[in-house]
Amino acid sequence: MESPAARRPALGRRGFIATTSALSAGALLSGACAPASADPASDAAPQEPTVRELPDLGPNVRIFDPSTPAAEIQAHLDAVFTRQETAQFGPDRDALLFLPGTYQVDANIGYYTQIAGLGLLPGDVVINGQVHVEADWFDGNATHNFWRAAENLAVEPSAGFDRWAVSQASPYRRMHLRGDLVLDDGGWSSGGFMADCRIDGRVESGSQQQWLTRDSHLAGGWNGANYNMVFVGTEGAPGNTFPDPPHVAVDESPVVREKPFLYVDGDGAFHVFAPALRTDTRGTTWESGAPEGTSVPLEEFTVIRPGDGAAEMNAALAAGRHLLITPGVYRLDATLEVTAPGTIVLGLGLATLVPDGGIIAVEVADVDGVRIAGLLIDAGETDTFALMRVGPDGSSADHSADPTSLHDVFFRIGGAHVGRAQRSLVINSHHVIGDHLWLWRGDHGDGIGWDLNTAAEGLVVGGDHVTVYGLFVEHYQWHQTVWNGNHGRTYFFQSEMPYDPPDQAAWMDGDRRGFASYMVTAGVTAHEAWGVGSYCFFSADPSVVSDRAFLVPETGGVRFHCLTTVSLGGTGTIAHIINGTGDTAGPGNDIARLTAFP
Repeated sequence: MESPAARRPALGRRGFIATTSALSAGALLSGACAPASADPASDAAPQEPTVRELPDLGPNVRIFDPSTPAAEIQAHLDAVFTRQETAQFGPDRDALLFLPGTYQVDANIGYYTQIAGLGLLPGDVVINGQVHVEADWFDGNATHNFWRAAENLAVEPSAGFDRWAVSQASPYRRMHLRGDLVLDDGGWSSGGFMADCRIDGRVESGSQQQWLTRDSHLAGGWNGANYNMVFVGTEGAPGNTFPDPPHVAVDESPVVREKPFLYVDGDGAFHVFAPALRTDTRGTTWESGAPEGTSVPLEEFTVIRPGDGAAEMNAALAAGRHLLITPGVYRLDATLEVTAPGTIVLGLGLATLVPDGGIIAVEVADVDGVRIAGLLIDAGETDTFALMRVGPDGSSADHSADPTSLHDVFFRIGGAHVGRAQRSLVINSHHVIGDHLWLWRGDHGDGIGWDLNTAAEGLVVGGDHVTVYGLFVEHYQWHQTVWNGNHGRTYFFQSEMPYDPPDQAAWMDGDRRGFASYMVTAGVTAHEAWGVGSYCFFSADPSVVSDRAFLVPETGGVRFHCLTTVSLGGTGTIAHIINGTGDTAGPGNDIARLTAFP
């Protein structure tokens, strides 16, 4: 069998000739009005609903229709990609949305671009071609391929495979890929996230350092491993063979809710689908038919467009409305206050919030059922206590029946500009679910420096029974993650310590050398984590040492499974993996592993 790498030229920069087109807002569409396919994993052609009228989703959303002329859609896709291919810290944001039907598309996805189908099921929108991410712009190195997304599509890759060569904050969700999937582009790649997907062919992880696959179906299996490959609730996943190869398999997700998404129903009306809370899950939500959940009419949302601000958002939230935040960069002069139970705040196209004047960007009350999804929160220049807080200090309500959930919520401090925040995300409410979080103190770009983009800690958890799938936290100046609540669970943790401590004296936690990447505080009696990795690259002073990567109470209720530490290129040292246990990762021994603790 020819390897996907050998077929690399088929996914070049130019790709295929399109036969689809763009439709302007307000136009009327015609077609057969029909429900979604009953067999989403089949090859049956999707049926096209009658769409009443397209909503105004702002200037940065394009909705594509399969019945319109061929060249317009490809021209738009190409123009967006050309503008966004290298725009790592640029201001533009785009959402590319496809009405149910079949398309011939080569969709090369660049920065701050979301591509998504508008069907209830992935098979309602079929792409005959490619939906891919390359690293051509960076000589095959995908370690900077952040901030992009593919969701809710079925793809028939004309080359037999698609490439999704990404690193952090690039979710691949509700996708049905009818071929192989390649996760690198021949150079380095630094980790990613896949959920609620079916891959008919084989997944080739290539150079990916680590990856989380959750509640998916890998029909053709998985090939490859480097540091940590974690599979939770995934059919067809490799067995639990850590550390050789470092595959970590957990049979089921104990409690999970999928991300909300925009779709068109069989009558042509726009809704946001809010998937139901599920327990003990395995496999996709959609292969056996329509998923469980609630359809919320778009009329119940306030659509936020570029030019709107905190006043418009807070007025809508105070009135009990949901928010659909369209692609753009929104500077906030007041905190967004989410107070009503069941509120949905859904961003499209990596919608970005920038808090000014030292405010918290988003405050969520200690209420049931809030869903926050698809947002990038970018710290402003004035220092703030936190960028987002879920529940005030002292939150105590039981939310087990209807927890708050965070999906594809990303945080950035520095890179686009100087940013400062003491913490990125504080979770005080109980039972919160985190579903793909990247918290990043920038290590490159503008406004970067030990005394410039200051940030003490990434995630601080005070609530009990908090569960996180896919936790990426990097480069904070103290602990990357601090867990104060009981009965917490983390499925996959990837963390790099800060590159830039100027010397050992600047990187001290009292009398301990360095700060642990993941600290469970004294007094916690129950906590569990699977597939966790912490890496160092102390490039400013390679003699810097961190005494441990993980610091936890030594009690039987606190358990860690499948731990990895790495000294990248031998630049710096992690003396122990967890507490005083585990080998050293440092010059001459780049990687250390531990199967379980205690």
